[in-house]
Amino acid sequence: MSRQIALLRGINVGGHNSFPKAKQLELAKSLGYEDVSVLLQTGNIVFADPGTPPDETARVLHERIAAELGLTVPVLVRTGDELAAAVAANPFPQAVPEPKSLHVTFLSAVPADTSRLDALDQAAFAPDQYRLIGRELYLWCPGGIGRSKLADAVSRAPLGVTATARNWNTVTKLLALAAA
Repeated sequence: MSRQIALLRGINVGGHNSFPKAKQLELAKSLGYEDVSVLLQTGNIVFADPGTPPDETARVLHERIAAELGLTVPVLVRTGDELAAAVAANPFPQAVPEPKSLHVTFLSAVPADTSRLDALDQAAFAPDQYRLIGRELYLWCPGGIGRSKLADAVSRAPLGVTATARNWNTVTKLLALAAA
């Protein structure tokens, strides 16, 4: 059975955009989605593929969240195959043993202009590194993302697309749910 994974941006972070896990599950089921799982409180919903393109699924979820909760929440959706490809494309396999040091930022589209990101001198931020591969931006911060100057610099480089990040633990758990 193919699956889709909805990644909601900015849910239940710092007391903002309150959208409890149980309500996320309820909302997905009310849309007719089947075999629904919600991972963590931060907006990770896995469900059987409803037969719509991921962008359409994202639009429906975004609109329903706005209508029912009054929240403007960006939503990105990946298929199980797309998530598996993102995991397989990890350019930092050495980071896997320390999964909290590796983050994937999922993008709504391949950025048309990466000049501000490309202008970053990665050597100045070593050992932290990033790689943009298609619609995923991988960020490896061996000392932790909270202390990373590269993470801050990357987040300030506008890419002109919607983005939401997950640490490697969450990414691999979502993949396991999608494969179940």
